[in-house]
Amino acid sequence: MKNLFLAVALGLLLTACASTSTVDKDSQITQDWSVQRLYKEAHDELMHHNYTRAEKLYEILQARFPYGSHAEQAQLDTAYAYYKDNEPEKALAAINQFVRLYPKHANMDYALYLKALIQLNEDKSFVSKIAKQDWSDRDPKANREAYATFAELVDRFPNSKYASDARDKMQKLLNALAGHELSVARYYMKRGAWLAAAGRAQIIISQYQNTPNVEESLAILVAAYQNLGEQKLSDDAKRVLGQNFPNSPYLQNPWRDHNDIPWWRYWK
Repeated sequence: MKNLFLAVALGLLLTACASTSTVDKDSQITQDWSVQRLYKEAHDELMHHNYTRAEKLYEILQARFPYGSHAEQAQLDTAYAYYKDNEPEKALAAINQFVRLYPKHANMDYALYLKALIQLNEDKSFVSKIAKQDWSDRDPKANREAYATFAELVDRFPNSKYASDARDKMQKLLNALAGHELSVARYYMKRGAWLAAAGRAQIIISQYQNTPNVEESLAILVAAYQNLGEQKLSDDAKRVLGQNFPNSPYLQNPWRDHNDIPWWRYWK
């Protein structure tokens, strides 16, 4: 056991030394480089997807040349490098620092767009792409934060080249947030918590009117109020359902649990 401990400790020490050696090597190699060359080399590494190497060079640049346009752009590029390197916490810290230090930067629209993408932290893995994972399955807090940043971008820079995609993602995020509320409403319905289910359905109807989940939310209201013995409220909800969705299948058949979806549906 003692020998095993020594071997592990030695391995960690060698790893740390190797990392430090790499940093020292970068510092030595770039010792006489100008800020222009440092930035060019870091940017080239970034474009070739060598994100860790780019991060190191940007770090050296900002330490040696903390002021000026190259330092500002290096801060922004560092956030992007962390984002592409699947380091969302570091990426968010870097972009927040950039926004705080350079609030009037010419590329602030891009900075906000990148910040929202980092907050969104969409899973781009192969399995996720095949499964087409619904954003409503994600953490609603992250969805709300990303939505708020996209909204800030659109509000401050309505003509930005990033504004159109931001608007598209905002609608998708609204759908996801409504979808999350609907999942909770279904959960409560399945367990007979009628009042709680009605409350969630009301949130969707009042806050997410322009999403595809309103129809089922009204159907849940009809069923929940009926189970609560509130026939008038149930009839009112059904009337609203008919006015807004005259062809809704819920007008003929009451709402039922949708959680019996076969597993293979997610692999279509």
